Amino acid sequence: MPDSADAVLDGLDPEQRAVATALHGPVCVLAGAGTGKTRAITHRIAYGVRAGVLQPATVLAVTFTARAAGEMRGRLRQLGAGGVQARTFHAAALRQLQYFWPRAIGGEMPRIMDRKVQLVAEAGARSRIRLDRSELRDVTGEIEWCKVTQTVPEEYPAVAAKTSRDVPRDPAEVARIYATYEQLKRDRGLIDFEDVLLLTVGVLQDRPDVAETVRSQYQHFVVDEYQDVSPLQQRLLELWLGGRGNLCVVGDASQTIYSFTGATPDYLLGFRTRHPDATVVKLVRDYRSTPQVVGLANGLLAQARGHAAAHRLELVSQRDPGPEPVYTEYPDEPAEAEGAARRIKDLIDAGVRPSEIAVLYRINAQSEVYEQALADAGVPYQLRGAERFFERPEVREAGMLLRGAARAAANPGEQPETIPQQVRAVLSSRGWASEPPAGSGAVRDRWESLAALVRLSEDFAAARPDAVLADFVTELDERANAQHAPTVEGVTLASLHAAKGLEWDAVFLVGLTEGTMPITHAKTDEQIEEERRLMYVGVTRARLHLSMSWALSRSPGGRGGRRPSRFMDGLRPGSAPRGARGAGGQGGVERGAGGRSRRRGPVLCRVCGRTLSDAGEIKLMRCEDCPSDLDEALYDRLRGWRTEQAKALGQPAYCVFTDKTLLAIAEVRPSDEQGLAAIPGVGARKLDKFGAEVLALCTGDARDEVGDAGDPEDAAADGGPEEASDEVGAGAVEAFPADGEEAAESSSEEAEK
Repeated sequence: MPDSADAVLDGLDPEQRAVATALHGPVCVLAGAGTGKTRAITHRIAYGVRAGVLQPATVLAVTFTARAAGEMRGRLRQLGAGGVQARTFHAAALRQLQYFWPRAIGGEMPRIMDRKVQLVAEAGARSRIRLDRSELRDVTGEIEWCKVTQTVPEEYPAVAAKTSRDVPRDPAEVARIYATYEQLKRDRGLIDFEDVLLLTVGVLQDRPDVAETVRSQYQHFVVDEYQDVSPLQQRLLELWLGGRGNLCVVGDASQTIYSFTGATPDYLLGFRTRHPDATVVKLVRDYRSTPQVVGLANGLLAQARGHAAAHRLELVSQRDPGPEPVYTEYPDEPAEAEGAARRIKDLIDAGVRPSEIAVLYRINAQSEVYEQALADAGVPYQLRGAERFFERPEVREAGMLLRGAARAAANPGEQPETIPQQVRAVLSSRGWASEPPAGSGAVRDRWESLAALVRLSEDFAAARPDAVLADFVTELDERANAQHAPTVEGVTLASLHAAKGLEWDAVFLVGLTEGTMPITHAKTDEQIEEERRLMYVGVTRARLHLSMSWALSRSPGGRGGRRPSRFMDGLRPGSAPRGARGAGGQGGVERGAGGRSRRRGPVLCRVCGRTLSDAGEIKLMRCEDCPSDLDEALYDRLRGWRTEQAKALGQPAYCVFTDKTLLAIAEVRPSDEQGLAAIPGVGARKLDKFGAEVLALCTGDARDEVGDAGDPEDAAADGGPEEASDEVGAGAVEAFPADGEEAAESSSEEAEK
């Protein structure tokens, strides 16, 4: 912790220092990717507090995710400004609404719905409009957009037409469902997360006494990621301010990627117009990425158009030169995934930690083929957005044990060891050791979770030498509520949207073809430019290694008519700028998989004969909706055999065979190696390793040895990522129960996402 106000400024560059010392009046910070914006604004708050200019209780810092708010609180504590309130918009509004409800409205506050989809489905049924699953999701999204843009049902058709919304149903039908949904909420005394903001705005507008109380409490405001603010959030901010100018906003218009939710960069770009006396600071020194990565990012935005593009920031890398970005073209998506997995394995062999590598794609449906490829290569991975760290059984158990140890250490006469020593002692009884176990299976996954807690305790003790174990448990509570998980070893698989705010040493941007990047439903110039910004976000996640790839067809043996994304025109070797497309694929573009990828013909459905393109259908060798001739007894035997193999190898079950591959085997029932090899997911390596045993199971020769695989523990051992999401519980509450401020953060996490 800095020992003085001036010490808070140590280590800041000139522009960051300008932000930190601008404590009066409106301040606008235009901060490019990797330029240290969070560092600048947290040091600004801490400097103001330590210098006596700001009182901690009068400062409210707001951001868009509970994780970011938790990280900000942690940084402020380390800088000596622990009393500052750092929350999400929803959490801050909910706290105020709960406090003022009895006084402003009276009675009991309505219950907040966890999920609105079921009520939207009922509203559709009552409106006599049948919605399929995708339409239900999209209509729910439209209702959320209406509420954050303050659009009422009767205005929706006109507003949708004016803004060129890509509506999921006839606008009049959406408006009818929206109106019915609102009526159902009123009838049942329910509110949703958007209502939290709307009701808070209503109370502050209608009750001057309440507004005055809030304004007397909070006198200085800081807003992070200001390019993502919605009209409703901007209105709430204006009511908090009450015409005062003590506001600091920070953002980057080039990272506006959530306009479909109502976010707009207009408030950031128009800040100087609304506040003519504002101090504007531009942060362009990029401390994250090499000159090669920064050069590509700058080149990507140099071709952008529109209002946000006119205010783009030209980044200047502060790092030593690194490797050039790699561009690779593949014949099909499985070959692309295999190529990425090989490169990732090479990086790991060269010393790059798996947790410092990410594979980023446009839509979540693209993840499956990369899961399979990494599993085949024996590379551990984690799906961002799957099971949360603090909900894992071993982490929940560790939390309870550490809580008990903290109570015991607080007894008089106790002479506790250091925090890391205490944590190691507690966790060693639950599978942690100083050296990791061999393999990459469930045992290794458990060890990695516990090792992450040990590393976190070491970092915590270094930052707070006088802390005790109870303080560390409190830190875990706050991290659990904010879903601010420590690092777990494994390659990250994530969508580009989910990667916002994160960074890795090596990033693989995959599936960069027209129709995917930009996505096919991006029609207008504005939508296309948002897709470009999304790719820019992906590029700027990389510190050192950046790989960009695309496949000419979806499935092996396909027509190969795809084109690389237009966003790479003029950037990748051998390509011409947009509007002057050259031959492409020449002059340094790496083709295929170095000649090692085998050419395969199209995969046909063995029931109806249709050419398959979906990765899951290719594994099953049939359309999902075609009838299955599954041999259930064989499938049970295969699952039991797979469980035993996984245990023996110390690997997750899906590294042996995925569920879909087992289903295909149990449906085809191959009688020889040729038939088994024809099933997708059974490569030459697995055929050599497991072929004889699998064929024995198929013919029934191994029935007695394997048994019926009826052990209920098999369900937990099986499946890996395909099944993991079904087993997620509400463990964060059990292991690290929320209270007070953090409970509000936790309850609003889904809305913030």
